[in-house]
Amino acid sequence: MSYGQGGPQSQWDPWKPNSQQPWSSGGDDGTPDWAALAEASETRNKRRRLLFIGGGALATIGVGAAVAMAVVSANGDDGASGKPTGLPASASLPSGSATAPSFAPTSAPPPLDPKDFIASAKKDTAPLSPETLFPGTQLTMGQTVYKKGATADTRNCASATGGNLPKILTANGCTRLMRVSYANGDIAVTVGVAVFDDEAQATKVKSQAGSRKSLVNSLAGKGIKDFCDSAICRTTTNAYGRYAYFTISGFTGGKNVTTKDTKVFRTGDDLAQFTVNQIHRRGQAQASAAANR
Repeated sequence: MSYGQGGPQSQWDPWKPNSQQPWSSGGDDGTPDWAALAEASETRNKRRRLLFIGGGALATIGVGAAVAMAVVSANGDDGASGKPTGLPASASLPSGSATAPSFAPTSAPPPLDPKDFIASAKKDTAPLSPETLFPGTQLTMGQTVYKKGATADTRNCASATGGNLPKILTANGCTRLMRVSYANGDIAVTVGVAVFDDEAQATKVKSQAGSRKSLVNSLAGKGIKDFCDSAICRTTTNAYGRYAYFTISGFTGGKNVTTKDTKVFRTGDDLAQFTVNQIHRRGQAQASAAANR
């Protein structure tokens, strides 16, 4: 059978290299067979879809197999106790029954009380004299300057006091009496500090010597004229620690003190306050020294 010019033609296969496309169903007019071309294109597309579907299925099977192997490997029996890996063995883990170390509570010791060191002769051992209690040549209280005069120191407490104070001091065991005088203008004051072995004795003297009949003798000298020898003067009595302290203040010209003479009252109060401050500082100094030992 003759198939036209060029000899027999092979059947066109779109997947076979060098195969020729049929251009017509039998004619030789050179016009492409559009129906055959469409059919071949459809066949080619179907084969491609089948290949894609098959490849995806194989890939899914492969991933599933890999996951299954991973699961089997994680759950396999390799001698472990079933606990998560990567942690130390249970024997090396901290025990739940272990307790944290305890420490005794610490706190700073309370500060030493200065008054404890001036309450008894056993602890009040710092040097003591009129100069240590009343240093310098003058003192200032507020806006007032008081010039320092004479000082005195005796073991015979009764010899430097008047009224009923000598008897009171002796009965309560006074061991020492120190005096110092200050002046501002024509007003002068003498401070007397009586020393006892303990605070109870000084407190008792304070309660017994609270009348005008108990007084310390005024002390003139070193620029301060006589005062309060016969004139009426103002007196005070108080105690702090093992010390009882007294003031007598008045005019150097012999004038009597009245309730209107507020400057005289202020002078006595200023020196009484300065005296108790100095006694307290004495206790502070000894407390500080004891704390630093």
